[in-house]
Amino acid sequence: MSDEWGPLGALAGEWEGSGGLDTAYAHATHEVRGTPYLEKCTLKPFGPVDNGNQHLYGLDYRSAMWRNDEENPFHTEVGYWLWDGATGEIMRGFVVPRGITVLAGGTAEAGATGFTLKAAKDGGLYTIGENKYLAENASSLSYEVVITTSGDSWSYDETTMLRMKEFPEPMAHTDHNTLHRVG
Repeated sequence: MSDEWGPLGALAGEWEGSGGLDTAYAHATHEVRGTPYLEKCTLKPFGPVDNGNQHLYGLDYRSAMWRNDEENPFHTEVGYWLWDGATGEIMRGFVVPRGITVLAGGTAEAGATGFTLKAAKDGGLYTIGENKYLAENASSLSYEVVITTSGDSWSYDETTMLRMKEFPEPMAHTDHNTLHRVG
């Protein structure tokens, strides 16, 4: 893939991972538990997108996760990964159909094989938006994802800190997986 996509070039393609682990509060059992999941993700390159003197290259992405042999995914995301080669800025903007939007960001060198993106509620440049229900019951305080690429695979470790009415202190909701190229 062309250098215009910087470190995002390694993520372009179709991916699957069967070793995901979602650690979150389960309302059905009233406990925090780890749940294995299967993930499918597609990242399609586009660009440039010109904003005045800024030239962004990106990946249009869709991701879905399934527990066990469920027919319907328990989690889906749609969004964009963006790279600004002039500044080294990487952004990931995505929507989760529970009423959450996130714009996370960070910086990296063009040839980096790893990078970290962060966002915070009312976080200025990189922020989290959520609907009224979530704000009252499970508000996302911060989001961080660490990405590592290696040949025909890539991994992520994600932590979302939540303020939940079930807990007196913020709770860490974590997800991690390694995805392998399938197309």
